[in-house]
Amino acid sequence: MPSSMSPPAMAAAGTASAILLYYTLSRLLESKDTKKRQITRRLSTVSKTTFLVAGDIGGTNSRFALHLPGKKEPLLVHIYPNEEALKESKSYHHATLKPFFEKCLEEVEHWMGCSEEEMKAKVQVVACLAVAGPVKSDNSVFMTNIAKGCRIDGNEIEKCTDGLLDLVVRCKLVNDFVGQGYGLLDLDLDTEVVELLPGSKERMDPLGPKACVGAGTGLGECFLTINSLAPQLGYECYPCEGGHVDWVSRGPLESELHEFLKAKFGAKTRVSTERVVSGRGLANVYEFLAKKFPNRIDKAVHEEFLAAGDQQGRVVGVNSKKEGSLAQQATEIMLTSYGAEVGNAALKYIPTGGLYLSGGLTPKNLHFIEGLDSPFMKAYLDKGRMTSLCESIPLLAVKNEDIGLRGARVCAEREYNALKD
Repeated sequence: MPSSMSPPAMAAAGTASAILLYYTLSRLLESKDTKKRQITRRLSTVSKTTFLVAGDIGGTNSRFALHLPGKKEPLLVHIYPNEEALKESKSYHHATLKPFFEKCLEEVEHWMGCSEEEMKAKVQVVACLAVAGPVKSDNSVFMTNIAKGCRIDGNEIEKCTDGLLDLVVRCKLVNDFVGQGYGLLDLDLDTEVVELLPGSKERMDPLGPKACVGAGTGLGECFLTINSLAPQLGYECYPCEGGHVDWVSRGPLESELHEFLKAKFGAKTRVSTERVVSGRGLANVYEFLAKKFPNRIDKAVHEEFLAAGDQQGRVVGVNSKKEGSLAQQATEIMLTSYGAEVGNAALKYIPTGGLYLSGGLTPKNLHFIEGLDSPFMKAYLDKGRMTSLCESIPLLAVKNEDIGLRGARVCAEREYNALKD
């Protein structure tokens, strides 16, 4: 893409290029992929209307959006809290995807007034679920960030004939940060991001690598590259498990935290960065501080924390603005470690095309992230001889929490195009 293009034009061109790249690669890999897994459902190109379902499946919530092919604007978006939805259901798709289809039947104009049998006769769905966990080659994933774990199997969803689940002809699973990565290309850089280093947007190299680090329920990372010999194909995104690299303490108090986390999780020598830099990590840090400084506990906050289940991190975050509180100290420790890990990503990927902060914790904690004297930025730039390199990287915070859902739509569009051919 020419460097003279405006940021909105670059975003639009990037999205189109990503879809084109997806389609091109899918055709090259189609014969190999179909040998790996038998496709039991076929796309009808004559008698049925196709809808796309994008899903962003995190450790806390499952977000779904219904689209018509080629349309960015969703017909319906709904969020399901995982802990509540999974209590009594026999499978993940019965707990979330089936109720979403039933909600579409009630609220989406194209679906309203139809019986389930009428829907099966005239509608089909191509879905892509961006899931927090490593996706296996058999199109399944086991999510460890959901209490007691949860298995999601795209092939089982395709085969399921229970009610409106029978509409699904293809369900592709991708890593959640593959969804985040492609979602970056859909951002409006004028309104949906915040520059954390001045001049970041102007420094973005249109052919440079991009990287994304996002803290939410867990900690995810990905990177994107473009072929300089064929830039018209756009960016391709690669997942990684960078959130599970070793966490390193930065002082005496954090050394004690390290020992606390090792004992809590039964680790002999190390703990992962996600144990600190995430919603659950924030809860871990607060738990440590409450144990070490019992005289500083705010009784009302602590009781709310203990009763909050998988929302303990939210309780800490909501109360983090109270000056001198354990919640504020826990948040500052978490965000210092967040900044250090984002700095590590800057050194590993040298993402001259942009280094993005995403995830639910980023927009909620911008007041702790923005500014060169913030806990986050101080740690980001604390790289010794490599500080100047970190200063040169375009660094942006994403204000929206829906980029994983946007990226899943791009993936669903790819699957639909591949099936049409």
